[in-house]
Amino acid sequence: MKIALPFEFKENLRTFMRRAGYAEFNDPNTGQTSYVKRLSRDFYPRFHAYVEQDKDNKTSINLHLDQKKPSYAGAHAHNAEYDGGQVAEEGAKLEGLVKNQMDNQAQGAPDQSDKKGFWERLRG
Repeated sequence: MKIALPFEFKENLRTFMRRAGYAEFNDPNTGQTSYVKRLSRDFYPRFHAYVEQDKDNKTSINLHLDQKKPSYAGAHAHNAEYDGGQVAEEGAKLEGLVKNQMDNQAQGAPDQSDKKGFWERLRG
């Protein structure tokens, strides 16, 4: 499932994915960065998301559900769902978070860099 992000989306995607409950995963074989969200204490099943940018500089989140790890060493194929109930629910959650972020941007939410730190507020 692909979730398109608007051009105006200003949130750092790494921060956005972490706030959505995803952990960054750097694949040691490919060097590619993706994000995973476990459904239980085990590694699988888990949601797996890639942040992609196409030739027109449109950014999207490519989401799927990994059901299990590859069956044998060196294999890249695994049992994954790219749409369906759980993937659609998680995709709707991510779309809702994107919409919420866009609403905050539109309302002119205060920039975090303008706020004083704890010690600055304490000293006056």
